[in-house]
Amino acid sequence: MQIGIIGSNESQCSKELYEFAYALGVYLGQKEFTVINGGMQGTMEAVSKGVKSVKDTKCKVVGILPFEDGQKANKYLDITIPTGIGFARNSVLVLSSNVLIALGGGAGTLNEISYAWQFGKKVFCYTGAEGWSKKLANQNLDNRKENLLIGFNSLDELCKLLFDD
Repeated sequence: MQIGIIGSNESQCSKELYEFAYALGVYLGQKEFTVINGGMQGTMEAVSKGVKSVKDTKCKVVGILPFEDGQKANKYLDITIPTGIGFARNSVLVLSSNVLIALGGGAGTLNEISYAWQFGKKVFCYTGAEGWSKKLANQNLDNRKENLLIGFNSLDELCKLLFDD
């Protein structure tokens, strides 16, 4: 399974959210998932760092960067994909994921959630931090689809949702 991580960048990522994202990364690192994210700092870095902290993990972390320069990526990625296409990379991230996990987030996360909605992808939305994941959890963006934005408030709850999916 390929799991997309979307959420707060460095400027919007509180210490508590960073710690939760790191713990999520540890959890994902214990599984054989591929983790895909935007490759930058904040929640993206925290999850990547958590994955890489797991000894002998088979989990790979892919960063799909908006820039042409791969040097701007966080240092916890196995694969870095500099796209040079800016926010259009959000559609690549979403389409590359079987499901997504949203952690807080600003306008970029809102864009990714919107793409996920359009493409019919489930987004597990963390409600324990401020941002679009909390605001949109268990909501429908329009009347064409429903039940794609699923709220959760703990790793245990997320685990049950992922494996009931």
